[in-house]
Amino acid sequence: MRLVDPTVPAKEPDCRRAPALASLDGLTIGLLSNNKLNADKLLTETADLLRARFGGTVLPMVSKNNASAPAPAELLTNLSPECDYLITAAGD
Repeated sequence: MRLVDPTVPAKEPDCRRAPALASLDGLTIGLLSNNKLNADKLLTETADLLRARFGGTVLPMVSKNNASAPAPAELLTNLSPECDYLITAAGD
């Protein structure tokens, strides 16, 4: 009798943090909503406060379709060259 393990080893997620920014002065802010109630309001207010304090630009908000799942890699890849940092919120 031959035993076979049907499981696949789990991949280790890449959970490295991005390097800290030296300053937020004049940087471009990306906004990522999870589409939950009030997430857009929380993100907009936070971005307005950051822009008032540090200047810079706020990009139009983008949303992911499923609040329970990570943002699709393609969405993040498209955002990364456009913004210096990204904020996200769960506005429950």
